[in-house]
Amino acid sequence: LLTRFLSQVGHEPLPPTIGRNVLGRKVLYLPGFFTYARHIVEVDGKRGLFRGLTPRLISSTLSTITRGSVKKAFPLEDMEHVSNKDDVKTSLRKVVRETSHEMMMQCVSRLVSHPLHVISMRCMVQFVGREVKYSGVFSAIGRIFKEEGILGFFVGLVPHILGDVIFLWCCNLLAHFINTYAVDDNFSQASVIRSYTKFVMGIAVSMLTYPFLLVGDLMAVNNCGLRAGLPPYAPVFASWIHCWRYLSAQGQLFRGSSLLFRRASIPASFPMD
Repeated sequence: LLTRFLSQVGHEPLPPTIGRNVLGRKVLYLPGFFTYARHIVEVDGKRGLFRGLTPRLISSTLSTITRGSVKKAFPLEDMEHVSNKDDVKTSLRKVVRETSHEMMMQCVSRLVSHPLHVISMRCMVQFVGREVKYSGVFSAIGRIFKEEGILGFFVGLVPHILGDVIFLWCCNLLAHFINTYAVDDNFSQASVIRSYTKFVMGIAVSMLTYPFLLVGDLMAVNNCGLRAGLPPYAPVFASWIHCWRYLSAQGQLFRGSSLLFRRASIPASFPMD
């Protein structure tokens, strides 16, 4: 988790290496997950790999508890299972209802757990500047409230929620239309294929919505007094849209999405031959 987030903020302490792609052409690769992790251990010890873990676990726990509570408070009425093409309207209505209910649970759980997510991100990014500003959950809560007010706990919330909503609707609707129009009920393995469609769509759609995750995480640490959130590491963003436009102009909207084969831009002075 730490290695991915540090690559998201653009912290690259290790030099790139020359490798070859599948076509045999020379390309510049940034250090992968294991090399980056070894560097963190060399600097901080093995405990360094677990920066921000406590608030992250609390955030995940709050999210799970909130989803369960919302689901219990607003139960979704069961609808009869429909997969026949002759009743497409009924099956689509079922998907829309289920997705709307899931979206409500996800948005509420994200709202409740986001403050701890912000603290976790800031604890992790202190690796860049070797700071100790955020050293514990309770002290971090007090510091954020004192310096930024209540809104400081919700920086980066909007792109995260937008990413969650787009992910849910795209994933569920695409899976529904594929199962309805592309998978024949007469096929012996139709039920097996349908059970995996949503999983496969989730992987594909997660790449589409990754920029929202990246922008949300960067906004969580931007201009918070830590080195990684200030120039020259990053501009001070006026809003998450400003951050999105900056990353888009730099061609960095998918920065940190890969942990193993991370292509680097080639400086003009870097010899490839």
